[in-house]
Amino acid sequence: MAIHSDFRRDWLSNPKTEFLAGLVVALALIPEAIGFAIIAGVDPRVGLYASFSIAVIISMIGGRPGMISAATAAVAVLVVPLVRDHGVEYLFAATILMGIFQAIAALLRLDLLMRFISRSVITGFVNALAILIFMAQIPQIDPTVDGVNWQTYAMVVAGLAIIYGLPKITTLVPSPLAAIIVLAGISMYFKADVFTVGDMGELPDSLPWFHIPQIPITWETLAIIAPYSLAMAAVGLLESLLTASIVDDMTETRSDKKRETYGQGIANFVTGWIGGMGGCAMIGQSVINIKSGGRRRLSTFVAGVMLIVLIVGLGQWVAQIPMPALVAVMIFVSISTFRWASFTEITHHPWPSNFVMIATVVMVVATHDLSIGVLTGVLLSGIFFAWKVRQLVTMQDFVEVTTHRYVFGGQIFFGSVDLMYEAIEFNEDGIDKVIIDVHDAHFWDISATGMLDKIVDRLKNEGKEVELIGLNEASATIVEKYSENDRPFESLGVVGH
Repeated sequence: MAIHSDFRRDWLSNPKTEFLAGLVVALALIPEAIGFAIIAGVDPRVGLYASFSIAVIISMIGGRPGMISAATAAVAVLVVPLVRDHGVEYLFAATILMGIFQAIAALLRLDLLMRFISRSVITGFVNALAILIFMAQIPQIDPTVDGVNWQTYAMVVAGLAIIYGLPKITTLVPSPLAAIIVLAGISMYFKADVFTVGDMGELPDSLPWFHIPQIPITWETLAIIAPYSLAMAAVGLLESLLTASIVDDMTETRSDKKRETYGQGIANFVTGWIGGMGGCAMIGQSVINIKSGGRRRLSTFVAGVMLIVLIVGLGQWVAQIPMPALVAVMIFVSISTFRWASFTEITHHPWPSNFVMIATVVMVVATHDLSIGVLTGVLLSGIFFAWKVRQLVTMQDFVEVTTHRYVFGGQIFFGSVDLMYEAIEFNEDGIDKVIIDVHDAHFWDISATGMLDKIVDRLKNEGKEVELIGLNEASATIVEKYSENDRPFESLGVVGH
């Protein structure tokens, strides 16, 4: 019963809107897929076949309905050296292995690592992608490029006017689709002197078919493709899972990250066998889909199917679509993707959060590498969190005749152990006994136990009696398990054995 309900929800609810949304995405995918194939140094059909295959497969088995996955620049830039040095057949094999690595990642539940990515990093990721999407359109409207003229700018402005103006009149047709159709008609009728989809590269005229990579099956081959496959798998999953979180927020629904990880792996594995390149989720096309009304699996499926229908069956017409129309759509996507509220949030969010967000944006835009930007943000988030927790450590001390009592509170870990050590007075005259009271403290790691070892050893070497009191059960377990230096705590009355 539940399966039947899920099928109706994902495939039969609001089919007209889902179909039109998928059609818009298909049209927007064509120049993107061709462009990414060119970046990778392969024939345009490699990118187009990959986008078709990944979109269709992920629509059926992915964990985030409504999200668009296809060939992407993030993966394409990684394989440039592989294609240049070894040829496209090695790319197909690397894509297959990429899928295997992603399936292994799903088995290992690496998707759970998403929990350690802060909101500031996600905001920076979104804003950086919006900037990159806009920057990618600049070559199409650069006045210094031959072929870019007043007609180009007029079409871009007209496209944006239709996209933003039509919803105020009617929502029967997605405004990006209307903009593409209207501008394509005008361009063909008046024979406008503008770049077209056909100028991006030759469209294939046949369906993809099963293809076995023509490479030697040796350990040497594996050694060549494995590093590329691992990098492709990591970047693809990172971008896909982050995009899934963004679509979750946009649609106020939840996605199955484990299923999405499996889906990405299977999609890339199959794509390698039909002569396609690796891919992952695309935030730009996903935003187009959501803004056009696509929420379910049907829209993603239609995007993939219509892509192959358009390029194989209607290629001569699709080739005449003016690029300014698609530029207008992508500018709309860029504007819609950017989190404009982040400007006002800077004024009242904590400065570390703002720093993480801005650093993520700067690194992504500067390197055009999403993984570097996100990893930078995650690293900074961890450092700032550790520093914040460090500030919560408290210390009091009392001298009672010949006894010095130290009372520690807070979280004792690698980032705060120095505070504990610096609080202890060594070589103190007139003191025979030292009591270390940790009732309000918690020990987290081997750095904490190691520092405790160091303090107790030094005090005992000075001839002082040392008493450790108040270890909670969890802390005592860590101390007993990882304590070194002849286990100085065995005679200190540690609780929780």
